[in-house]
Amino acid sequence: MSSISIIGTGNMARTIGARAIAGGNTVEVMGRDHSKAADLAKTLGGGTTAGEWGTAPAGDIVIVALLYDGVVPVVAQYGDALAGKVIVDISNPFNSTFDGLAHTAQTSIAQEAAKVAPAGSSVVKAFNTVFRHILEKGRPDVFIAGDSAQAKAGVEAFITSLGMRPLDVGGLKMAHWLEGAGLVTVGLANHGVGNLDFALGVTELPA
Repeated sequence: MSSISIIGTGNMARTIGARAIAGGNTVEVMGRDHSKAADLAKTLGGGTTAGEWGTAPAGDIVIVALLYDGVVPVVAQYGDALAGKVIVDISNPFNSTFDGLAHTAQTSIAQEAAKVAPAGSSVVKAFNTVFRHILEKGRPDVFIAGDSAQAKAGVEAFITSLGMRPLDVGGLKMAHWLEGAGLVTVGLANHGVGNLDFALGVTELPA
């Protein structure tokens, strides 16, 4: 099983943390408000610990469960404390009307985080195409992107421990298109599907 640190104490941190504990992983949570991190750690149980904000995370995989505009600044703030870690960006940079991305360049939050991450770390995009309640109760496909095969293998093993299927879409530049896919899920929820009770996935034809 995996050793996980989660930066953030919101709903996604709680959901991924709970699934991680259920999957037999070791979990640490970190928040600017240490009392909130401690409360979340107590709620998650299973030996979850609360780390100190800004210090080196205990986990080999560090999930940054923050709103998109906080991801890059926090990765930069942690700096060398993230050396050697696999940093997982789960954010969706939607614009205010949820019909486009907040950035216009062909980049992604994950790619921008990689620019400020310390040497020896790797950034992987994951979980952004799945609604929170589906992550909580379902067994969806989870698309991932990253440049390090070793880092992606570790994230894939973690996702598998959650009872979900990891699907590698390629290098970190594909994170831009995963953010677009996140936008597609919102469009489907508002139009073609009409609700939030679904996830994007891959259907394979039988051989």
